[in-house]
Amino acid sequence: MTPEGIEQLRLGAAGEVGQVAIRDIARVSRDEAEQPSQVIRHNGTAAFTLGVSALTNRNVVEVGSAVAARLETLKADLPDSVEITPIYEQHVVVDEAVSSFLLSLAMSVAIVVGALMITMGWRAGLVVGTTLGLTVFVTLFFMSVFGIAMERISLGALIIAMGMLVDNAIVITEGMVIGMARGKSAIKAAAETESSTSIPLLGATVIGIMAFSGIGLSPDSTGEFLFSLFAVITISLLMSWILAVTVTPYLGMLLLKAPKKNTSDDPYKGAFYAIYRGLLWLVLRARVLVVLVIVGITIVSVMAFGQVKQAFFPASNTPLFYVEFQMPQGTDINVTDREMKRLEQLILSEDKVTDVTTLVGRGASRFMLTYNPEQADASYGQLIVRVADAEAIPAMANRLNRDLPAEFPNALVRVEELVFGPPSGADVAVRFSGPDPVVLRQLADDALRIYEAAGTITNPRTNWRQREILVEPIVDESRMRLAGATRSAIADTVRYGTSGLRVGELREGDEVIPIHLRLPATERDGVDRVRDLSAWSDGAGTYVPMANLVERFEPRLVEALIHRRNRERTITALGGARADLTADEAFKSVRAEIEALPRPDGYSMEWGGQYESSTDAQTSLGKQLPLGFLVMLTISILMFNKVRQPLILWLVVPMSVTGMVLGLLFTGLPFTFTALLGFLSLSGMLMKNAIVLVEEIDVQRAEGVADYKAVIDGSVSRLRPVVLAAGTTIFGMIPLLPDAFFASMAVTIMGGLAFASVLTLVAVPVLYALLFRIRPPKEESTDSKTGTASG
Repeated sequence: MTPEGIEQLRLGAAGEVGQVAIRDIARVSRDEAEQPSQVIRHNGTAAFTLGVSALTNRNVVEVGSAVAARLETLKADLPDSVEITPIYEQHVVVDEAVSSFLLSLAMSVAIVVGALMITMGWRAGLVVGTTLGLTVFVTLFFMSVFGIAMERISLGALIIAMGMLVDNAIVITEGMVIGMARGKSAIKAAAETESSTSIPLLGATVIGIMAFSGIGLSPDSTGEFLFSLFAVITISLLMSWILAVTVTPYLGMLLLKAPKKNTSDDPYKGAFYAIYRGLLWLVLRARVLVVLVIVGITIVSVMAFGQVKQAFFPASNTPLFYVEFQMPQGTDINVTDREMKRLEQLILSEDKVTDVTTLVGRGASRFMLTYNPEQADASYGQLIVRVADAEAIPAMANRLNRDLPAEFPNALVRVEELVFGPPSGADVAVRFSGPDPVVLRQLADDALRIYEAAGTITNPRTNWRQREILVEPIVDESRMRLAGATRSAIADTVRYGTSGLRVGELREGDEVIPIHLRLPATERDGVDRVRDLSAWSDGAGTYVPMANLVERFEPRLVEALIHRRNRERTITALGGARADLTADEAFKSVRAEIEALPRPDGYSMEWGGQYESSTDAQTSLGKQLPLGFLVMLTISILMFNKVRQPLILWLVVPMSVTGMVLGLLFTGLPFTFTALLGFLSLSGMLMKNAIVLVEEIDVQRAEGVADYKAVIDGSVSRLRPVVLAAGTTIFGMIPLLPDAFFASMAVTIMGGLAFASVLTLVAVPVLYALLFRIRPPKEESTDSKTGTASG
C-alpha cells in the first residue's frame, strides 16, 4: 500500500451512492515525523548509529577487527553518498593502549635488569633478570588461564609490581653471592640462602599482596573497575616467590662465580658500606633524637598533605570530549535541533577538531564504561567531538566553556572532558529531599546562588530543570455529560488539531509506519484553532463544538521532571569546577555555606557528585582494609612469634607519607584514588624490606653475635638488597609517568619508597635497639665503627 493507494480508498456504507474517496477530502503524504524522538548527524550530515558489543568472554580487539572488516565489505553494497564512519572504536583504543603498555612493560624490565647488572654485576644481574622475565611470562600465562584481559589496568599492575617482583630474587642472589665470597660452594650457598630466607620472603610476599587486598575485595564499581590490578599483583608476586626459591638458586649455581680473592676478606668492605656503618654508629647513639625527628617530619608531612590537590580519577587521554547542550525544559526538538546545527558548525570550525557527532533528543548508546547517556528529552543535545591531539582538549574546553554561553544565551552549554574511572555525574552536586516540590526548588535555588557567589563553580543548574508550560482544557462536566461526549473524545480532538491522531498503521515488511490524521499545518497554529473544532459524541451520534464542552484552555507551569531517590522527591543542584581548580577545591569552597542552609522539618540534604563517588569508593575500600591489615598483622606476628619485631614493622609504615607528599607537591599532581592505592601498596613494600632486615638481625643474635654488633652487621648485610629493591621499584615506575591514569600512583610509589628506604635502613635499626634496649658498648675499638660483619 502506498500513499496514492490510500487516497483511492472510499468512505461510506457499502453500496451507497454517497461514498467519497479520501483524496476528495484529504491529502495523504509520507513524510518524516514532525516530532522525531532523536536526531543524529555526523559532521553535519544526517546519520544513524549502530553499536556492537563484544561478549564478556571474547577478545575486544578481535571482535572489533572482525566488525571493521565486515563493514568494509558492506561498503560496496551501499547506495551512493552513504558512508560508514566510526565514532568510537574501542578495539583500536584497546590495541593502542595494550601496545603502549607492552612497550612500557618492556622498558620497565629493561630498566630494572640494566640497573641490577650495573649494581650487582652482569652475572648476578642476569640471574635476577632471568627470574624477572620468567615471572612476567608465567603471570601472563595465568592471566590467560583465569580470563584476565590484557588492558590498561592489568598491564599497569605488572609495571607497578615490577620492583617487588625482583625483591625475592635479589635476596636469594645476594645471599648466594655473599656465601660464595666466603668460600662456600655454589650448591651450599644456594641451599643455606634458600632455607634461611624462603619463609620470611613468603611472609613478606603475602603481606605485599594483602596491601592491595582492599581494592580486590571492594564490592563497588571502583573495585570492579580496578579488580584486575589486585588479581595480577597477586599472581605475579606469588610467582616471583615460587621462582625465586626454585629457579633462582639453580640459575645462581650455573652463572655465579666466587670472586678471585682471599676468602677471609670481608664482602661488606668498601666506601658504600663504610658510610652506612658510620651513619648507624651515629644514629644508634642519638636514637631518641632520631625517632623524635622522624616523628616530627611525619607530623609535618601529614599537615602538608592538606596542600596536595585532591581528585577522584584523572582526565582521560582519549582524544574525545563532549559538549552538553540544554535548552529550556519543554523546548520543541526542532527548535533544539536548529540551535544544535549552529553549535556543531562552530565546533567544526575549530582547528584541531576532526569529527563531530551531533545527538538531539537523547544521548548516544553507551559505548564505554565512563559514558553516562542522557535520557530522552526534546530540549537536550550533545556533541561528541574528536580532536587530532588529546593534549589540546583542556585549553579548548576552557575557552569553549568561556565563550559558548554568550553565543547561546537561551541555553545551558558546557564542555565535559572524559575521565578514567566510573562516572560521577558532576564535579559538585548537592541533593535536597522532601515532600513539597516548591520548597525543594527554593532550597536548590539557594544552593545555586551560593555556587554563583563563590565564583568557583561553572554551569550551575538543577536536574529538575525548568518548569514546562502546560495548556489544560477545563472541561464543563455537566455539559459534557448532557452532550453525550467523553474526555477521551475531547483528547482525540485535541490531538487531531495539534500533533495528529493515530488512526492506523502501514506495514512494509518488518517495519510499521504509523498513520496520523491531522489538520493542515496552517490550521495547527494555536489554542484558538483547537477551540473551533468539534468532538465526537457517542450519545448524540454527531459532532459537538468544543466550545460547548470546554470552558477554557488554561496555561500553567508544571514540574516536568521530578526525580525521586529512595521513593522521596529529590532535587540536585549541580555544577562544574572552574578550569584552574580541582573538583575537591570547588567542593570545599561552597561546602560550609550550603551545609549551613536552613531546612524545614522533613527535608534532608546530602552531597553527591565527585565527592560522593570518591567517598563511597574510599568507604568501600576502608571496609575491606581491616581484613587485609589483620592478615598482614597476623603474618608478621606468626613470622617472628613475638610482638616487638612486628611492632617495629608497623611503626615505620606511617612514616612513608613524607616521600609521597613531597613527590605530589613537587610534580603538582593530585592525590587520586589510584594514588591512594599506591600509598597502600607502600606499606607492603616497606614491610617487606623491613622484614628481611629484622629477620637478619634476629638470626645473627641467635647465632651468638653480640646484640649491638648484630644490629650493625645485620643492617649492613641487608643494605644492598634493600637499596636494590627500592631502586628497581622506583626506576621501574618511570614508564608509567607519562600515563595520565597511573602518573599520580607512580609518583606516590617513587617518592614514598625513596623516603621509606631511608626509614628501613635508619629507623628500623634504631627502633630495634630501642625496643630491645640494646646500647652501644661503653668502650669501643676502631672496629666498632668500621669493623667487620659476621653471620
